[in-house]
Amino acid sequence: MKPTDFSKYLSAFLTGYLAHERGASKNTICAYRNTFVLFIGYMATQGTPANRLTLDAITQRAVVSFLDWLQSERSNGNATRNARLAAIHAFFSYIQYQQPEHLYECQKVLSIPMKRKATVPMNYLTIEGIKVLLEQPDTRTLKGRRDLALLSLMYDTGARVQEVIDLMPSSLRLDGLNTISVIGKAINHASFLCSKIR
Repeated sequence: MKPTDFSKYLSAFLTGYLAHERGASKNTICAYRNTFVLFIGYMATQGTPANRLTLDAITQRAVVSFLDWLQSERSNGNATRNARLAAIHAFFSYIQYQQPEHLYECQKVLSIPMKRKATVPMNYLTIEGIKVLLEQPDTRTLKGRRDLALLSLMYDTGARVQEVIDLMPSSLRLDGLNTISVIGKAINHASFLCSKIR
């Protein structure tokens, strides 16, 4: 059986290009491989088995149908669909330089847009909810006072949990005006006044 051009370039893409030229992680390569396992299986259900799957058979329409199938038959959300499409985009970005005679179809596949993720409204605790939360630590114990201090710090500053975990003793200043320096993701560096825990 003669290998197809698709099998040749997919093997080179997964085993050589991603790891050696792009420096992709093992997780990325595995995710891309899984995308093509699904795609090859989908194309087989459409009458094109793996041994007859060529680059000519992989059109923009076929890719869009595959993405629709992921959402309708496998109940994938937009985020998963977009991850699968990213793998396909990466492959066709590679193919357009390896097989310029397929450039037009490559560009049509690359023009398939990502879907917007559904925005979930942010939920906030009410003032009463914050009060209940801050009443939970047992301030008669050392751990309870520590927990109250950490919860109060995050509430007062809006610092993320990771930003609080990354604090060092040198981040805290307790002379005159009590301050704490937080280095975080959204802000490079910020100082906040510390309120004393009573």
